[in-house]
Amino acid sequence: MPIISSRQQILLLLGTVIALVLGWYVWIQVRNDGSAEGFASGNGRIEATEVDIATKFAGRVQKILVGEGDFVKAGQTLARMQVDVLQAQYNEAAALHQEALHGVGAAQAQVALRESDVAAARAMVEQRQAEADAARRRLARSELLAKEGASSQQELDDDRARFTSATATVAASRAQVVAAQAAVEAVKAQLTGARARVEATVASTARIQADIADSELKSPRDGRIQFRVAQPGEVLPAGGRLLNLVDLTDVYMTIFLPEPVVGRVALGSEARIVLDAAPQFVIPARVSFVASTAQFTPKTVETASERQKLMFRVKARISPQLLEQHLAQVKTGLPGVAWIKLDPQARWPDILAVRVPE
Repeated sequence: MPIISSRQQILLLLGTVIALVLGWYVWIQVRNDGSAEGFASGNGRIEATEVDIATKFAGRVQKILVGEGDFVKAGQTLARMQVDVLQAQYNEAAALHQEALHGVGAAQAQVALRESDVAAARAMVEQRQAEADAARRRLARSELLAKEGASSQQELDDDRARFTSATATVAASRAQVVAAQAAVEAVKAQLTGARARVEATVASTARIQADIADSELKSPRDGRIQFRVAQPGEVLPAGGRLLNLVDLTDVYMTIFLPEPVVGRVALGSEARIVLDAAPQFVIPARVSFVASTAQFTPKTVETASERQKLMFRVKARISPQLLEQHLAQVKTGLPGVAWIKLDPQARWPDILAVRVPE
């Protein structure tokens, strides 16, 4: 173990004393007890928006591609789940899609066939109608000849029978046309069903493809991996967490201020953050949130002094541009003090002038 010299001990002690004196001086200069109007302060910890990277479906973790502390970009693949079952389902859906396409082709062929039957039946109606017209004219001549005695009664009866038969044949042919048209409508309904099955298989394949894509877990935003919850090979339920991601572009300190003070805090107000671990730095920030209701109150609120105990939550958010310049130095959980300017005309004391790491 290295031995600390007396000079190093003195310098270390001197640094500690300077830090304590600096903190005491800051408190004296801008404390919120009425000695410095226009400012308010509160204790808090550095926080950041956290995002849980979780599975959409139950399954086994195949691979985790990042470790704790790694910086990641939005859209970067962080982990993969096993997709053997989903791949089998996709292959099945693809086969059903091909089968449905063949069904559409077969239904279209049936429609064409039935429509040709309709055309043939209509042609047959025309033929039978022509035969019926000829039989009607022959019957008219036979009736005229029979009245004049130029034709026998037998010939007249035969012509009447032929006309009646031709008329019945026309009616039968027209019935065949109606039946053929009904058959066309039936196969068209089958064609509609076949096309619907194609659309259903397309939707199924798209859904399974989306499930396969969701099995590749990607980062929703830039940030840093805070910790791993699961390991490769573990079986997780739907919604099971794998990783915890910290969004380093949304870092803030939450403090609580009493009701008389919070009424003077406006969104966007200037703020300063001083961390216990680095009192030599003063980090600029702005108020991004002021609670509309008290976060905690006494059991009874009857007197003015008790109403002053109402505490409201306030967030002082650090600029994302500043954070991007010092991503490696951003750490959550660090305690400190946030100072908020209540009076826009007030001037920050020199001790709270902005000082950030180089």
